[in-house]
Amino acid sequence: MSLLPRVEILPEGARHSVIWLHGLGADGHDFEPIVEQLSLAEPVRFIFPHAPSMPVTINNGMVMPAWYDIRNMRIDQQQDEAGIHASAQAIIRLLEHEQAQGIESQNILLAGFSQGGAIALHTGLRYHKPLAGIMGLSTYLPLAEKLATERSEENRNTPIKLAHGSQDPVVPLQLAEMSQQALNQLGYDTELQVYPMEHSVCPEEVDQITKWFSALLL
Repeated sequence: MSLLPRVEILPEGARHSVIWLHGLGADGHDFEPIVEQLSLAEPVRFIFPHAPSMPVTINNGMVMPAWYDIRNMRIDQQQDEAGIHASAQAIIRLLEHEQAQGIESQNILLAGFSQGGAIALHTGLRYHKPLAGIMGLSTYLPLAEKLATERSEENRNTPIKLAHGSQDPVVPLQLAEMSQQALNQLGYDTELQVYPMEHSVCPEEVDQITKWFSALLL
């Protein structure tokens, strides 16, 4: 199958990659400007895929870029398991593509914001090769009840970074806390940083992402 359309930043000499997934209704350009803000010391490949467009139930069936359908205002209820799995397979194809370009799996970091973060967590924890890290911003762990039986051995020790706004009206902070608790109960290495913001990204958060990326990739 073909690869997702995407924005790519491909500096010469890069030995590491970040695959970063946008949120509902956005596209791959959404986080493209963050690359310069991160000010990483070494070149890193950044891949920002575009989600396919589909009807989204909670938005009255409006067609928009989405990684999966959302059927309930409580986003952890009535989950679109088929849609989640389909997007996970599309991201796995991108992971494999990066390796075909000479980037080792343990030098690839999978990241995402909101719905994209949910797919990053779902995919990374089930991926059959070790990754450098998994980052979910303003998000939650989808299909959490199935992780214990579906997770991969190869990413049981992969660092997981979660960040969230304390006043997030879209993905309540409680969902992030519950997600971290579920991960911790399974023995994962997680951190959750909370910022005084809504459903967004703030400068302090970007600074912490820079430090985390630098520790894992450089």
